[in-house]
Amino acid sequence: MNPAALTLQLLELVMALLLAPLLMGWVNQCRAWTQNRKAPPITQPFRLLAKLFEKDVVLAYNASSLFRFVPYMLFACMALVCVIVPVLSTDLPFSPAADVIALVGIFALARLFIALAGMDVGTAFGGLGSRREMLIGFLAEPALLMVFFTASLISRSTALPTIVESLAHREFVIYPSLAFAGVAFILVSLAENARIPVDNPTTHLELTMIHEAMILEYSGRHLALIEWAAALKLYAYFSLGFGLFFPWGIPQGTGVGNVAMALPALLLKLAAGGFLLALIETLSAKMRVFRAPEFLGMAFLLAVIGMLVHMLLEVPA
Repeated sequence: MNPAALTLQLLELVMALLLAPLLMGWVNQCRAWTQNRKAPPITQPFRLLAKLFEKDVVLAYNASSLFRFVPYMLFACMALVCVIVPVLSTDLPFSPAADVIALVGIFALARLFIALAGMDVGTAFGGLGSRREMLIGFLAEPALLMVFFTASLISRSTALPTIVESLAHREFVIYPSLAFAGVAFILVSLAENARIPVDNPTTHLELTMIHEAMILEYSGRHLALIEWAAALKLYAYFSLGFGLFFPWGIPQGTGVGNVAMALPALLLKLAAGGFLLALIETLSAKMRVFRAPEFLGMAFLLAVIGMLVHMLLEVPA
């Protein structure tokens, strides 16, 4: 195994662990600025994680071993996704594992375990949040698969590194299908990451919360791992979006020059994407839960239209 590639793979993991909380802090800052409020420091998520890691874990008397295991499982799944999604190079040791269908499976696995943990203790809020989470996942996963299939039809592969190389390192081509897929991906990302308008990550209102309802019984290091995993998931979706729709700046090699080019491009994309996310949340209102199927149904429809546009207009006769 190439030592340089292995080192770069490790660097990608460390970057994800550090940049994910910073991305969350940047989004919170931009959201406060756009709402004319005093913004918290960008390092506020790190302070929250440090405080939670110092606290003791309080468990319900009927919590099973599954309840204790889920935070570690959730954190491992999100860290794995961040490692296999190419952001610094497409030629890394874990690149062969970056299949888009496998990525959807990892997200689904994490959702399954957090939903089981929400129901494990037997509280009303946990069961409510788990049911809503599974509803969102049931509607979001087909739309996400259609988005991936649109990109895979263009590159003729479901491997994410191949898709990135096809879109970034070949001659420049405008694909109208990717415009439809990109809008669908944004809608799915908002739903999957518990962002407005589908969910509010800061709410504790029992009638509206989805993600928060499942983790109300967690505390201490368990809650810290879950919050860190949520930040990693947002970072992973940003990285997926950059690889599918803005792949420029992701090199094929593993040299120092390639990393020097890829890192500033990644930071610039994260800054722009975080600002756009904060702007969307500021201009949007939290929708009712029963409107979520319409929201994600629109995402699925746009993704299917993207596939049809590619097959009818972009495939040469």
